[in-house]
Amino acid sequence: MFTTVCQQVFSKSITDYHVKDDVYTHLQNPYEKASIEHLLYAKNWIDTVQWHLEDIIRDPNIDPVEALKIKRWIDRSNQERTDMVEYIDSYFLEQYKGVTPAANATINTESPAWAVDRLSILALKIYHMEEEAQRSDATAAHRAACQQKLEVLLTQRADLCGAIEALLADIAAGTKYMKVYKQMKMYNDPSLNPVLYAGNK
Repeated sequence: MFTTVCQQVFSKSITDYHVKDDVYTHLQNPYEKASIEHLLYAKNWIDTVQWHLEDIIRDPNIDPVEALKIKRWIDRSNQERTDMVEYIDSYFLEQYKGVTPAANATINTESPAWAVDRLSILALKIYHMEEEAQRSDATAAHRAACQQKLEVLLTQRADLCGAIEALLADIAAGTKYMKVYKQMKMYNDPSLNPVLYAGNK
């Protein structure tokens, strides 16, 4: 199943990142460039680095200059994440280009790749909640609370995987169809962000 592949690739990406556990680690994608695994690994690597950037920027003692540098890095990362989702949706569009939707076919609330995006973030939540549930320096109460949260996350992952597989099956059968809207992020665009275009006058 497609979501099984996703989980395997996301797990590898997260494990590979934590070998050094450093946001400056260079990405070394182990999958063939033309493969969906390559896209999934790159997508999750972006999410994993951003997860740790979000941790760093919340340090109450962080130097303000460093905080601004990290914030701009996060902004770039958000754009890269959106771009990667669109690449993954392009893969699905190619996969199902030969399917003629039924006359009564409906559109889903989100594209397959945005659901995969949520699955990638969920993989990170599960990894880090599992760490917390096993923390030797934490209290038993903390570990127990984190174990309960972990069980909820695992259920959420199973539900999301089921929903993604059902959506892909519906698209393949023509009962649902894809429509991909290019994300129109405004804050990075000098022509759309008022703060940026005001400075160009």
